Amino acid sequence: MEVDEEKPQIIAENPNESVIRERNAEIVSGGNVFYNPVQEFNRDLSIAVLNVYRQRLTKECSEKALKKQRKKVKEQEDEKPTPVPEDHPVYEAGTRYEDGLRILEALAATGLRSIRYAQEIAGVRQIVANDLSRQAVASINTNIRHNKVEELIEPSHSDAMTLMYLSTHPEKRFDAVDLDPYGCPNRFLDGAMQCLVDGGLLLVTATDMAVLAGNAPEACYVKYGSVPLRMKCCHEMALRILLHCIESHANRYGKYIEPLLSISADFYIRIFVRVYVGQAQCKLSMSKQSWIYQCTGCETFTLQPLGITKPNPTAGNPQQLKFGIPTGPAVNSQCEHCGHRHHLGGPIWSAPIHNPEFVQDLLKAVQESNLQSLGTQRRIVGVLSMVQEELQDVPLYYTPDKLCCVLKLEIVPMLKFRSAILHAGYRVSYSHASKNSLKTNAPPAVLWDILRSWSKRHPVNPERMIPGTSLAAILSKECTAEYEFDELHPEANPKSRKSALSRFQENPTPHWGPGTRATIMIGDNKLPKSYRNQNKKQRHKASQHQPEEDHKDNPQAVDEDDDVDVEHLPKQPKLEATA
Repeated sequence: MEVDEEKPQIIAENPNESVIRERNAEIVSGGNVFYNPVQEFNRDLSIAVLNVYRQRLTKECSEKALKKQRKKVKEQEDEKPTPVPEDHPVYEAGTRYEDGLRILEALAATGLRSIRYAQEIAGVRQIVANDLSRQAVASINTNIRHNKVEELIEPSHSDAMTLMYLSTHPEKRFDAVDLDPYGCPNRFLDGAMQCLVDGGLLLVTATDMAVLAGNAPEACYVKYGSVPLRMKCCHEMALRILLHCIESHANRYGKYIEPLLSISADFYIRIFVRVYVGQAQCKLSMSKQSWIYQCTGCETFTLQPLGITKPNPTAGNPQQLKFGIPTGPAVNSQCEHCGHRHHLGGPIWSAPIHNPEFVQDLLKAVQESNLQSLGTQRRIVGVLSMVQEELQDVPLYYTPDKLCCVLKLEIVPMLKFRSAILHAGYRVSYSHASKNSLKTNAPPAVLWDILRSWSKRHPVNPERMIPGTSLAAILSKECTAEYEFDELHPEANPKSRKSALSRFQENPTPHWGPGTRATIMIGDNKLPKSYRNQNKKQRHKASQHQPEEDHKDNPQAVDEDDDVDVEHLPKQPKLEATA
């Protein structure tokens, strides 16, 4: 929606106005439009992904043209074909190209992300910055003019779902759709699937981690169509639940997804997938989803796919597959390790969640191109390096502390545990989702056997050997092999750890988190409410037990219902405008 020329003056008179600077973009906004500086990593990573995606699209178009030309040569051998240039066109950021990307930011808020896309992504035709809030659209218009990117960005005042449904015509479809809502993105997925071109890029953020991580399985089923389990690998499970949800929306329209990169960071998850059209490939979706059984005692998990594929020898084509339904369940009624029963969760996406070739190109681009000047470049390199080292064919992971907690053992040092697994002939890696993760193709029986061997060095207290517990059931069995803990395996310490890369981010600010709707998450106006809510329950209990005389003598004692005089509270550190 267009805004009159006089409206920016109204925003300029706002006493809460602040200028937010993130790289080359400047955002002028009051306090009623959402902005979170912690998500600078999210924006930087998205810019890097879109740049590499643009390069891959250019390469694919050139290969298609070359293939078409070669086909023409075979059909017309007598005629000399026109040569196809092998050099790819070079695009520059900040310039409009008619053959460039058409990008939709469905929930733009201040428009910061769209402005940065216009300034930093090479090969853009148009960016539609949409928001339902009138004040947000007014802010977007002001910020577009302030950053002088009117040629590339088109403001839109509309409901995001309506806008996507009205963009399903082939000429109106988008090459990339960015969904970064407050909370769950499921309501926007249906429209996004219909307004994307074949091979388009879908960028999705979900911040409702409590739901995805298993704290509210009934809510997760309603929103995502999957039942989560409370496990140590809950962050990777959240990624796989969201991928399952996206795939189910895509399949309704004869489409399927290819995950390029799936990241769990800070308080949210961020997924980058390409969406393709193909009825034949959609049939493989069933074999990419799995149920998950989790033991209620030792928390060992087992995956069972919804479908299986195998070669069809009668077809004559070795590439043709035969689809089937697996037999099950994959576990007995009682756990084979400790004798307890199981929880059933899922379905979840059990296929790889990253594209190794894309991640390699992305890491190279961030290290060598102009993307190396990104504000969070060091962290992006660390995370992508860990993603490269992950075992792509192994869903989910364990943690040594939880495994040792089940058996009440002294925790095995990570490098010793990894060495024991590697010496036993299995593979192992970290997961970018947890700094204490143990992703391995070793079966659970081997992991428990390694811990039984470890218990010989560090015996458990005999008083803990209570019949019927997981501890007694597992440790009462004899070790089936000897495992090497002392000799460090050459692959036990990964390259990303040796290089001391920035792999895991600590809480970057005092007010770290998903934030509040329509709130600038910086400045002094954020501090009083946050301070008032800190230790509120403890202060309320203390005030109930404190005598009235002491309360009168101590004016600093604050009840829960009292109004807090902000001016007399201890000063909190101010946050910078950028993360």
